[in-house]
Amino acid sequence: MAKALSPQNFLGIEEQEMCSYDASGIVIQSLPYEYTSSYLSGSAAGPAAILEASHYVEFYDEELDKEIYRETGIATLEPLDFAGKTDEAAISLIENATSSLLEDGKFVVSLGAEHTVTYGIVKAFARKFDDLTVLQLDAHSDLREAYQGNPYSHASVMKRVYDLGLNICQAGIRAQCREEAELIRSSERIHTAYAWKLQSDERWMDNLIKNCTGNVYITIDADGFDPSVMPAVGTAEPGGLGWYEALQLLRKVCAAKNVVGFDIVECAPAEGNILTQFNLAKLAYKLMGYKTSFSQEKS
Repeated sequence: MAKALSPQNFLGIEEQEMCSYDASGIVIQSLPYEYTSSYLSGSAAGPAAILEASHYVEFYDEELDKEIYRETGIATLEPLDFAGKTDEAAISLIENATSSLLEDGKFVVSLGAEHTVTYGIVKAFARKFDDLTVLQLDAHSDLREAYQGNPYSHASVMKRVYDLGLNICQAGIRAQCREEAELIRSSERIHTAYAWKLQSDERWMDNLIKNCTGNVYITIDADGFDPSVMPAVGTAEPGGLGWYEALQLLRKVCAAKNVVGFDIVECAPAEGNILTQFNLAKLAYKLMGYKTSFSQEKS
């Protein structure tokens, strides 16, 4: 069933056959939900900023030697309306919207505000896909039982995912509380590549991917990157993943596993600085390209 499309579509695609809902294999949903920000606010504007910046991303990808959007088409939906909805109600709205897209056979890309949205998305994916791992690129573990009294905080999103019984692989982590560190040490379902270890471990990517199950959902918090790459985020931390380092990991995952969907969250646009939203738009397009390219090779 056709959905309401956004007039500001990803990349500014003009060919109707390449951006209509029915004709597109990839669908982008915007989730401008921001309720539990704990430092800098503004992530609710992130999805729209990424879409606007995407109009300046080249269609052609020199690494993959193709115009990626022509492989499957990319439809961009109207943003979900969170008026009057917080916590469980917001999660339920996201879960139901995502499930509807999956039922239509779409590859779902979600642009979020705060990281909380990932819980609703993953609940839908967990119902559809067995043997699911959530691969998390992030500065923070987000494994607190609750933060500031709220179990649906952005700082607790991966604990909610963990409580679904899923396998979790993390990369770029460099900020957490003792509660989170102890959970990681005690669990056989959480595999963490800490940022401080990455330079001394040449095999960290391969080892992390080995701990992923057959189906992989990817959640990318913009602060997982070094702030020189993604400066406009809600809770920045020094260090983190470099641009090509992250691309190498994502390419390896797409080659080795069945990537079933992904989200990008926590872009908090800063006036006069478009670097973060542009880089995230390019990252989304890159990851779509890796997914479509390796899916074709496997088929």
